[in-house]
Amino acid sequence: HQALMVTGIGGLALLCGLLILSSITGTTRLSEMAGAPGLLGNPLTPAAVALILAGCCTKSAQWPFHFWLPNAMAAPTPVSAYLHSSTMVKAGVYLALRCHPILSGAPGWGCALAWLGAATALAGTVSALRERDMKRQLAYLTVGALGTLMLLIGLGSEKAVQTAVIYLVAHAFYKGSLFMLVGGVDHATGTRDASNLGGLRKVMPITAACALAAAVSMAGAPPSMGFIGKESLLGVLWQATPDRPYVWVAYLSGSIMAALALWVALRPFW
Repeated sequence: HQALMVTGIGGLALLCGLLILSSITGTTRLSEMAGAPGLLGNPLTPAAVALILAGCCTKSAQWPFHFWLPNAMAAPTPVSAYLHSSTMVKAGVYLALRCHPILSGAPGWGCALAWLGAATALAGTVSALRERDMKRQLAYLTVGALGTLMLLIGLGSEKAVQTAVIYLVAHAFYKGSLFMLVGGVDHATGTRDASNLGGLRKVMPITAACALAAAVSMAGAPPSMGFIGKESLLGVLWQATPDRPYVWVAYLSGSIMAALALWVALRPFW
């Protein structure tokens, strides 16, 4: 119910924002809105930006709306793996990517995405450190990854947006796999508390091998797709560091994410 309420209200805000954009530009096609004359100077544009940002932030669990995603982990594991790690929560990120060519020059768009993304990345990964339930840990790490994606879009360069797309796909692969692995462990042992598990590779060797592959990708180690995404991410952040101090948050959250990848994926098996 909480997820429905938060994302539903955000969807209404998004609808209002898109209607304002449509009234300003005279079209409902996103491709035609980009570069429409008078859009950036219109007094209604800031309201459209705020409403669309509200839609993006609620759909992709950005701070301060990030609380609904871990609470949605009561769903069965396949639902968590499909919706909460790979598909539904990426809707806000995808929306921000589609709206970026239209609103990149609007006041507050890039800065708001970057700061909200940084705050979300930090809130998600730090919260994951406090959890012992592996499924909730993965949920908070998903929040951290979504924040990193928003931060990349907020940086605004062509390389940053390309990196966001690569990272989005890589995250869907490894995080969906990890949710399914945690569900398998829970089904076999009756617990998701990693501190009470160990040595499962002896009785679940195939699951252990899959967990190792997913952990390698989540930690950004070669030769995984996660390595490609995170190497590109580091390059973008390094270029942006001198004049954009909030990207240091992405360095910190990325380090926590790599450490917890080893905890969640390797601790139960090795």
